[in-house]
Amino acid sequence: MNVVTRPATELVMKREVAAPREQVFAAWTDVAKAAHWWAPRGFTTLSCEMDVRPGGAWRRRMRAPDGALVTKYGVYREIAAPERLVFTYNTEGFGVDDPETLVTVTFTDLGNRTRLTLRHTLFETDAQASDHEGGWTGSLERLVAFVERVGP
Repeated sequence: MNVVTRPATELVMKREVAAPREQVFAAWTDVAKAAHWWAPRGFTTLSCEMDVRPGGAWRRRMRAPDGALVTKYGVYREIAAPERLVFTYNTEGFGVDDPETLVTVTFTDLGNRTRLTLRHTLFETDAQASDHEGGWTGSLERLVAFVERVGP
């Protein structure tokens, strides 16, 4: 029996942050810090929970600008401080029924700067990847502003 599979569509985003790698990594792994930035532009974070260890769960509940509630959640698969995070990604709300996807975030040390690369994979369609691009763009803009404003 022959099985043909379509390669997973992926979204790759890069940002350079004017902060050391450990500080940027901490913004992704400290729940008090992540609650400040990890939401798309215009969204309000209502709750943020993170058990940052392989097998640990994360969950965010947000209110969209139109008042709709959305929940994002997943499980950490890999934590390699301060170089890499890998976690599953699921969505509830907005009438979305996306399959579980996978996010890998790498942090490249550039001295007092960090290159962050976010790779979101396993989308079934280009449209699903595009739907997440705007949310990640706003979240990463908020991350950069938060880290550069707060400092070490």
